[in-house]
Amino acid sequence: MILTIKTDQPEAELGLYQGNKKESYLKWQAGRNLSLDIHEKIDGLFKKQSIGLSDLKGVVLYKGPGSFTGLRIGASVANAIAYELDIPLAGANGKDWIKTGIELLKKEPARRIAKLEYGAAPKTTKPKK
Repeated sequence: MILTIKTDQPEAELGLYQGNKKESYLKWQAGRNLSLDIHEKIDGLFKKQSIGLSDLKGVVLYKGPGSFTGLRIGASVANAIAYELDIPLAGANGKDWIKTGIELLKKEPARRIAKLEYGAAPKTTKPKK
């Protein structure tokens, strides 16, 4: 099973795929609660399919462009899952990001990194003097 994560917009998306076949997909208005809700949403998706983390064979992350904070949260979750389970992680973007990511996992099963593409420099608050 492959977990897909897309957190570039206020509406976040998670999916479970067996090969290229979508088994389960979830979209929700995460907004500012993304970091609080994403783990529960992943757990709910797994329970719906009656699977556990050990059933994952890879993770596909939407790598941007998009919200700096949203992309970082999604990447943190994807990296943690892939690292802990020692499974491949692929980043992809564009209209067919899921298909592209799954193909990358097949071609490079040792793949462990997804470089984010924000689309612009992050807007950070400058320190007060």
